[in-house]
Amino acid sequence: MSSWFRSHLEPTPSHITYLLLTTFLIIYALFSHFIRNRLHLSEPPLALLYGIAFGPRGADVIDPTSWGIEDNITQEATRVIVGLQVLTVGVDLPKTYFSRHWKSVAVMLGPVMFVGWVICAGFVYLVLKTKITTAMVVGACLTPTDPVLAAAVLAESTFSVRVPARLKHVLSAESACNDGVSFPFLYIGLMLLIESNKAEAVKEWFLGTLLWQCLLGTVIGLCIGTFFNRALRLVEGYNYIDRAGFLVFYFLLAVFSVGIGSTLGVDDFLVAFGAGYGFAWDGWFRKKMRQTQLPAILDLILNASMFVYVGTIIPWDNFTPTAATPYMTPSRLIGLLVLVLLFRRIPIVLAMKPWTPDLKTWSEALFCGHFGPMGLGGLFLAIEARAKLENGGEEQDPHTPKNNPHEEAIQTVWPVVCFIVFGSTLVHGLSVAAISLFSHFSRHKDERTPLLAQERDGLGGMVHHEGTGDSEGSVSGTDSEDEDDEEVREPHRPSHDLIPGLR
Repeated sequence: MSSWFRSHLEPTPSHITYLLLTTFLIIYALFSHFIRNRLHLSEPPLALLYGIAFGPRGADVIDPTSWGIEDNITQEATRVIVGLQVLTVGVDLPKTYFSRHWKSVAVMLGPVMFVGWVICAGFVYLVLKTKITTAMVVGACLTPTDPVLAAAVLAESTFSVRVPARLKHVLSAESACNDGVSFPFLYIGLMLLIESNKAEAVKEWFLGTLLWQCLLGTVIGLCIGTFFNRALRLVEGYNYIDRAGFLVFYFLLAVFSVGIGSTLGVDDFLVAFGAGYGFAWDGWFRKKMRQTQLPAILDLILNASMFVYVGTIIPWDNFTPTAATPYMTPSRLIGLLVLVLLFRRIPIVLAMKPWTPDLKTWSEALFCGHFGPMGLGGLFLAIEARAKLENGGEEQDPHTPKNNPHEEAIQTVWPVVCFIVFGSTLVHGLSVAAISLFSHFSRHKDERTPLLAQERDGLGGMVHHEGTGDSEGSVSGTDSEDEDDEEVREPHRPSHDLIPGLR
């Protein structure tokens, strides 16, 4: 009887993976409100730990490498998910957002990104003792903030209600743009590392990366978004499109934009973001979608699944010294992680606070400086860099040892980026809980709400309710400049600084 029973079972790796993955998603969905609003946890760190637990270093049940999955599949999965997320940010931003907040976004995409790149590259160079060009490539992979992790922190929850809307918007806009803006930082390092003719490398970087990939990609995205905005308005006016088609349209537009960008060889993330912003620039589509939960559903399924997958592919065996990377040790990687988390963004954001109109207080600058998570975008850039170093980027390599002049960079980029993404996912994913606990215990006992209550008081040290002015110098604490984006106003209660003395 037992043999007959066993003969009918099919516990193949793929079938077990379906079971385990959906088990995590079902459990999270059942307790999502409690997890997000009471425990102040988001799905990426939980999904990552779940993937590690059942991956090759844990129960060894889920092992994507045994299925023949290579870099190309990982890269394309991250391309689609990040592309969808950046388009979603473009759709979610208030109408004509950049015309009113361009100064703040420009600071985040200019000085903050550049200094962050230099800081990360400097730490990689000093801690791991790599070549400066290798450090520049790794630093570029760590420069962008991840829109997937940022969305998990800034998504609808009782914590997000406690953060002024203008801060959420500037962080979202930055995270959506800088995955694409990171390509110039990545390619300047790659070209200086690969090309023997430095003048030709700089010329190709300017023409091929800045103008073709970034500028043209943004223009194409805006054109795509504007065209489909008009097209959707037209067919909706004639009642040619049904509700299901209307709801899923933005998802199809994201995949279409990524396909256009990757086919033309332009920056597909900037294409996707431009398409999202052009598609929803007038607020019409966002108003139509306000009552739906489709983006949240896609976030839960795709983003959580991807972080489970990331947890299973972390290259633990590569966190050890080799002939090409003699200083790649766990202790040095941990030290590098701490330095990157502390100095990559916080000092420069604090320094640029006087020139960033959306940052009203030092606590707000500290908050924005801290919430710069590194995630799927960094993994995408790392795979792109490794392919370029191994074979010019024509196709992903099986990574067999060879006499490659760039072996140090090849063996450094992927493990370092994976380790930093692992640490960033945990630190930034758990920061909401840490901030909530600190805010709770910093109050007088009489003013505390129950520890697991759905607290909605604004975070201390931040300006939550301002006037309704439209100017850059007087940005509203709510979205009063856009009637479709009003933030729920809560009764005013005493404010308590995130860090005592910061105001």
